[in-house]
Amino acid sequence: MEILNRILYIVFALGIIIFIHEAGHLLMARAFNIRVLAFSLGFGKRLWGFRRGETDYRVSLLPLGGYVKLGGELPGEQSDDPRDFLNRPRWQRVLVYLAGPLMNIVLSIAIITVLFTVGISVPPRQQQPLVGYVLPGSPGESAGLAVGDRILKVAGEPISEFQQFIMKTLASPGKPLAVEVERGGEHRELTLTPLKIERYDLGEAGVLGPGKVMVDALVKGQPAEAAGFEPGDHILAVEGQSITTQDQFISFIQDHPGEPVAVEVGRGSERKTLTVTPAGPKGGAKIGVQLDFGTFQRYPFGQAFVESLHYNADFVRQTFVVLGKIFKREMAAKSALSGPIEMAKMASQQAKRGFRYLFHLMAFISISIAILNLLPIPILDGGQIAILLVESGIRRDLSAVLKERLAQAGGMVLLAIMALVLFFDLQKL
Repeated sequence: MEILNRILYIVFALGIIIFIHEAGHLLMARAFNIRVLAFSLGFGKRLWGFRRGETDYRVSLLPLGGYVKLGGELPGEQSDDPRDFLNRPRWQRVLVYLAGPLMNIVLSIAIITVLFTVGISVPPRQQQPLVGYVLPGSPGESAGLAVGDRILKVAGEPISEFQQFIMKTLASPGKPLAVEVERGGEHRELTLTPLKIERYDLGEAGVLGPGKVMVDALVKGQPAEAAGFEPGDHILAVEGQSITTQDQFISFIQDHPGEPVAVEVGRGSERKTLTVTPAGPKGGAKIGVQLDFGTFQRYPFGQAFVESLHYNADFVRQTFVVLGKIFKREMAAKSALSGPIEMAKMASQQAKRGFRYLFHLMAFISISIAILNLLPIPILDGGQIAILLVESGIRRDLSAVLKERLAQAGGMVLLAIMALVLFFDLQKL
């Protein structure tokens, strides 16, 4: 059943992403009156579809992509029809290729905008390099990091954002890192050795950035829902005792089963006191909330759109930072690359947290597909655009033989990438 769920979730996610991508090519081709012969979700044998006008809309056997077949797209298919793809100006062909990745970017921006409007827990941008929480028993605690420490340097590199600290620890599994912090006006030198997560070949320090104890989600039918808690509530105090860590709140709730407990929360600009009665045995009582340490974000629609633009831009920037680390051999490729098996697992995990998180994963997959497709690899959109730009520069078409060789080389590169990520997926299993 779990395997079936994984398949259904990833087919749902990829189906939407692929549809939007191919719709971009289709709509741009239509805008330039280029013949569209087929619009396919999937490759291989046609399973189902319908014809509208000159276009065959179909679902094909292998659900690992899709394509739009344009009239006269290949040299051997070209005719005198002015609507043939190769008979259109190069700038129009560039825009047709560009439209697919651009639609993926638009989809990611739209999804994150909606999620920021309804509220979701994701790490905020540009966190100060402050320690907000240290997991008990973690490498961070062993190193001597404490709440309130300002991280100044890691391995000699100045740190200006908490995300830089995270990237350093992720890329250094099991390797000692010199960490310079400021505490109470004094500089201290610590040694942090991130725990190695074998499956992903990543490091984990057990340290979170600055944040607040917040409610991320409610369990239906549990005491917190009945008491009036809402996602996004900032837990300020319980029975007058200030709350600064999740452990404080959880411990208090666990130790007061069956007793009405006054919890003060911040909700927007208001403060509210909610009374909740934990259910369960002493030492294990619960109220039915999923907590988050300060990453719950919710904005008015206009601000959510602006934050989504920044959020997606940061993701693109971090993607190229990670790719740079892979090429410099500062980070294992296995830790950053995922194939369909791993994506299916992630989709199932995020769906269990709630569909908000499944759509959040979809946004990341969508913009990742846009980045991949814009790489100058022949056979991909970016490769085709690069060829058209070269032809525009030299003011003549490349030979059909050369284009065929480039396409074959691009296909081999793409197959090698697919084989590599599948190999990594199997390793992670």
